[in-house]
Amino acid sequence: MSSATDFLPSDPAALRALAVSLQAALATRDRELAARDAELHAKTLHIEKLRATLALMKRARFGRSSERIDQLELLISDLEEAKAEYQAREATAQSAGDRPPAKTGAPRPRGRQPLPAHLPRERVVHAPACACPACGSTRLTRLGDDEREVLEYVPSHFKVVVHIRPRMSCRACETITQVPAPALPIERGRPGPGLLAHVLVAKYCDHAPLYRQSAIYARSGVELERSTLADWVGQAAFLLEPLAAAITRHVRAGVALHADDTPVPVLDPGRGKTKTGRLWVLVRDERPWGGPAPPAVSYLYSPDRKGEHARTLLAGCRGFLHADGYAGFNGLYEPDGSGTAPLVEVACWAHSRRKLFEVHAATGSAIAKEALERMAALFQIEAEINGHGPRQRHAARQERAFPRLADLKDLLDSALASLSRKSTLAVAIRYSLSRWPALTRFTADGRLEMTNNAAERAIRPLALGRKNYLFAGSDSGGRRAAILYTLIQTAALNGLDPEAYLRDVLARIADHPINRIADLLPWTSATSPRTAAAA
Repeated sequence: MSSATDFLPSDPAALRALAVSLQAALATRDRELAARDAELHAKTLHIEKLRATLALMKRARFGRSSERIDQLELLISDLEEAKAEYQAREATAQSAGDRPPAKTGAPRPRGRQPLPAHLPRERVVHAPACACPACGSTRLTRLGDDEREVLEYVPSHFKVVVHIRPRMSCRACETITQVPAPALPIERGRPGPGLLAHVLVAKYCDHAPLYRQSAIYARSGVELERSTLADWVGQAAFLLEPLAAAITRHVRAGVALHADDTPVPVLDPGRGKTKTGRLWVLVRDERPWGGPAPPAVSYLYSPDRKGEHARTLLAGCRGFLHADGYAGFNGLYEPDGSGTAPLVEVACWAHSRRKLFEVHAATGSAIAKEALERMAALFQIEAEINGHGPRQRHAARQERAFPRLADLKDLLDSALASLSRKSTLAVAIRYSLSRWPALTRFTADGRLEMTNNAAERAIRPLALGRKNYLFAGSDSGGRRAAILYTLIQTAALNGLDPEAYLRDVLARIADHPINRIADLLPWTSATSPRTAAAA
């Protein structure tokens, strides 16, 4: 007999008792291991989420591509979904008695935000038992109620609105009268203003192509062919073009503008492939310096990137232009027939910082790191004075930012003198130094910004839509997109629900006088918070 079994008792009852105790010890050990595994898994998910969140914050502030921000947001969502799935599985196992409660690596929120007060409430009363379940008595007294609010979603639905216009005959003169038919966005068309607004916002705000919308509507039993939806979009763009033009005039009247452009693949049937068009954006946003004008954004489509389109975008503009180093804008910075330049260039510090950031990320350069730290101090000053008046902003920049800019230029000049001209760091430094007057111009006027981020934010919806659409169908499709993006994004800048705004406009624009088009602008329409405050 092995020595390992020498201690085993020979009595059967004692053996059974020993086996039971060993099984209990093994079960206890398994529960402890499961609890440790659950805690380790929760902590690992929490660490990965924190890492992804940190990367998202860095990329959102200094990143190169907004599309990478979307990827990081998807990663964080995936981690949160994995954690929720794991916790649900653990809760099921605990309720079955298989595992003890496991600790989570992240602290749980102590309370929930109340559900929005403006949402309609539907009360569901759960009738109590008629008799006491303990003794069977029917003498029950109501002590109070416990209420629990649950957020529910009611799917959107279609309805048919039947307009009935009675024909009336006069008994005295035999005249037949009838009230005129209500004005609809599309004459002799079937879509109401609400449906048409929903189609437009779904495509140009929620980035759902028309063929995908057609499939969604079919699930509700409403067959709307893609070609039908396309016809509606085309006619709506025609109706809304004067309103988009009015917004463009408002934008061009601003003294400090932001401009940028982005490529858009466009079908080119004659060549059997796609070509590259451009969507240009022009932003007027005076909120950072407390200006009175409402914010607005205008879009322009062009089949290429020739400088003439930049001049078309900025026709009649006077003042300052925040932009990148695109050569097509250069002619606007030169004196015209009046002897003065139409626009004064204001360069973007985000572009300059991005180039140094890429060098530091690739090489770990100490010079690039120091320059980035000095730039961060400038960005911090801008964050603190955001929303102040022009005079306060100008004074703060002269006192705090101007000396730091001088120190930063000394650093870049001395570093450039010791570097090879072809090094990546030298290229990044020359990018900033060659634009230094335009980069530092923001310190001379409190109405100017340090970056061109306003235009880049207006470009981002186009990048998201581009990923879903893949390409525009034609140059005319790009022009329609520019009209509708102008309306939707301007409504969003003014705090409006774009669908509610378009619903109101489309219900009125068919017979609205063209000389009163300003009544339908986002900041003067019935859905505008400004209009509500004035009332």
